Amino acid sequence: MHAVALTALIAGLSMQGAGAQTPAPSAGTAPPKLAEEVFKNIQSLKGTPADQVIPAMQFISASLGVECGFCHVQGKMDLDDKKEKKTARDMIAMTSAINTGHFKGHREITCNSCHNGNAHPQGTPPVAQTDVVQEHGEHHDAPPPAESQSADQVLDKYVTALGGAEAIQKVTSRVQKGNLLTGGHETPIEVTSKAPYKRVSVSHTASGDNITAFDGEVGWMGSPGRPPRDMSVAEADAAKLDADLQFALHLKETFQQLRPGRPEKIGDAECVTLIGIRENQPPVRLWFDEKSGLLVRMVRFVETPLGRNPTQIDYADYRDVEGVKTPLRWTVARPNGRFTIQVTDVQQNVPVDDAKFAKP
Repeated sequence: MHAVALTALIAGLSMQGAGAQTPAPSAGTAPPKLAEEVFKNIQSLKGTPADQVIPAMQFISASLGVECGFCHVQGKMDLDDKKEKKTARDMIAMTSAINTGHFKGHREITCNSCHNGNAHPQGTPPVAQTDVVQEHGEHHDAPPPAESQSADQVLDKYVTALGGAEAIQKVTSRVQKGNLLTGGHETPIEVTSKAPYKRVSVSHTASGDNITAFDGEVGWMGSPGRPPRDMSVAEADAAKLDADLQFALHLKETFQQLRPGRPEKIGDAECVTLIGIRENQPPVRLWFDEKSGLLVRMVRFVETPLGRNPTQIDYADYRDVEGVKTPLRWTVARPNGRFTIQVTDVQQNVPVDDAKFAKP
């Protein structure tokens, strides 16, 4: 029903899902490798699961508005030649100490608390850039809240708006073709989904195909000139959410708790919100158009050792496809970039071989 982040080429260094918790290994499986077992010269993140290192670096990059070369020597990331790298380690220790000493160990202070997208903390408030009077000190009555709805009411309206539970259950596969739009460029893309929880997206670039696939259990990603790699725990979690053709019917199964949030506006649309809670995962926020009942936005987070990286997906251009309303345009935005997929052709309930989702 909605989009998954496509590839490392489009999305940055890795896909970011609903959470990055690394579960305890089950019997007979090897424990996850730690950062110091995979990367060289690990100090501040020693003891961290290896698949959380890159998301943590993305968090620093987004918080400071810099690229990897700000702290690292390109091609020799383990070297300590740049003073910025030592400073970063000192800042990680500082924020950890503040959170431990002043917030009972809860992570309240992060890189972004002081940097807000700047390479250096901004200690002085900026001067006004407009002659519009700033009204920070004035009190204004809050607008009257919209009539509250329970989570069940919101979900029932959503299912009805899509076409009803029976129509949704009949959709067993969906093949979508269109264009991926980013940086003023268009790239042909195909997104194929099959129940339960299988999905593969292929963007056809000039240098070759970028692929993101989930086979119902595990996921993998491929790009031109590189061998395919397995998804991390966080990436696979996001892929499973996005691969669910009956997502609207499974929300109560997916989340242990769904509670109403504050009403908000997206553009001109008044929206009701739900907050989805899962054990050991960051919350997932869902926005539904109050008039239509349709899902218009999802925001989820990847947990890193330093802070949460957000992913926002906006859904639009809903059209009736064989009795089920389907978004034909979605935009995926993260701190390090955004892209939009516009679908031009949709087919449902067509035969799809399971081999299409398998890692080569």
